[in-house]
Amino acid sequence: MDPITLQGGLGLGLVSVGLLALLLVVVTLWQSFEIVDAYEKKTLTVFGEYRKLLEPGINLIPPFVSRTYPFDMRTQTLDVPRQEAITRDNSPVTADAVVYIKVMDAKKAFLEVDDYKKAVSNLAQTTLRAVLGDMELDDTLNKRQEINAKIRKELDEPTDEWGIRVESVEVREVNPSKDVQQAMEQQTSAERRRRAMILEAQGERRSAVEQAEGDKQSNIIRAQGEKQSQILEAQGDAISTVLRARSAESMGERAIIERGMETLEEIGKGESTTFVLPQELTSLVGRYGKALSGSDVQEMEGLDGKEFDDDTRKMLGLDDIDEILGQIEESAEMNVEELEKEAEAVKSGDAGASIRSADEVIQEMDDEEAPAEVEKEE
Repeated sequence: MDPITLQGGLGLGLVSVGLLALLLVVVTLWQSFEIVDAYEKKTLTVFGEYRKLLEPGINLIPPFVSRTYPFDMRTQTLDVPRQEAITRDNSPVTADAVVYIKVMDAKKAFLEVDDYKKAVSNLAQTTLRAVLGDMELDDTLNKRQEINAKIRKELDEPTDEWGIRVESVEVREVNPSKDVQQAMEQQTSAERRRRAMILEAQGERRSAVEQAEGDKQSNIIRAQGEKQSQILEAQGDAISTVLRARSAESMGERAIIERGMETLEEIGKGESTTFVLPQELTSLVGRYGKALSGSDVQEMEGLDGKEFDDDTRKMLGLDDIDEILGQIEESAEMNVEELEKEAEAVKSGDAGASIRSADEVIQEMDDEEAPAEVEKEE
């Protein structure tokens, strides 16, 4: 063999070996370092034996004979598939849920359970069916928080042994069967109709009560007005009677005087010089002449005009005529239109109408009439 050829082949072999050695060094260095992300931890095994947990950052490990298993240390979400269950009152329901878990001990999660996510999901499914089976249908639909709490409580103990913490459980939907849903819809519709009928009946009852109360108050006001009208009419009749009596009194005195004057004229035509006149005629003539002439001639004692005695004047109310006339004028000024408006307001159910009760009206009328009766008795 040519020495030059032999030397060239040897040099090529050395280069190849050097490249292989360099490649081996690079691979060895690459296998000696393990990079761990900030949100996870990794378990390290050497020859299949657990050694330690690798923290976030760069870690040195034995090359070629080491294996690492990552564990996400953040909160993770597990979907629980829809489950079918029979409630305590034999109603079929379906439900699904979401479980929020977090790895608290990566060593236990690696050594104590094969696949912690699958294990937690399966455990949540069986627990969900068991919880729904222990409850009645209405409770499964209304007590969602209670279901969540029961499932979480059932999951806490086994998952603690796996180094997993169940942070929350949320049941998303609980649906009864179609037949049960139809029955529930019919029940809800019937309940709503019942409530509507009750409200309508209550409204009609209240309207009837308000209308009756308004009619009652309106009748009270009308009766009060009629009573006042009758009182005023009676007072007017009494005053008219008094005035007619006084007019008759005056006309009677004038008739007596005129008749007496005619008699005196006839007597004067006679021949006698002595006349005898009745005392009443003399008194009336003197008073009438004084009234006509305005004379200040003193009346003769015992020749007073005919007057009503005190008892008669008090009974007829002659001394209170001015006061009675004033009361009639004030009563005549009563605003009848205002009373009618107030009655209509009460009848229509206006709560703002200031209407007094029948007892108050009667008591007030009795209080007004009591002083008048006392004065008449005095």
